[in-house]
Amino acid sequence: MGVDRTEIKLASAILAKAGIADCDASMLSPLTLAYVGDCVYEIIIRTIVVGRAEHTVNTLHKHTCRYVNAAAQRQLLTIMSEKLTEAEQSVVRRGRNAKSHSVAKHATVTDYRLATGFEALCGYWYLMGQEERMLTLLTDAIRAFDEAEG
Repeated sequence: MGVDRTEIKLASAILAKAGIADCDASMLSPLTLAYVGDCVYEIIIRTIVVGRAEHTVNTLHKHTCRYVNAAAQRQLLTIMSEKLTEAEQSVVRRGRNAKSHSVAKHATVTDYRLATGFEALCGYWYLMGQEERMLTLLTDAIRAFDEAEG
């Protein structure tokens, strides 16, 4: 009796409920895609962390921080890179090369730029309604990341 989650295109549903037509993610700036992708990625990670075990909120936060930082996002992107389409690689490049006015506080410039490309890709997938592809590549990459980290 569960909902077939592959049929739900969340971004489209949200826009429709708000009375807004679908946006064309391919026309958005890479930093706008990264802005959305940062939130989308974090909710995915929080959902995974909560689903793994019952913990205090402080412990959940610590587990989440393991994945939601520039170095981890760079590693996940590296793991996924061979599976990305040309269009997805282009989104990552645009995000990586975007001129951001913020400065990396706890990351190298390289990690920060690649993390921006990663977040742009997550925003692109979400706004394009490609949740299934996003979840497949991310969960596979997270498994590989966990195995490598021990």
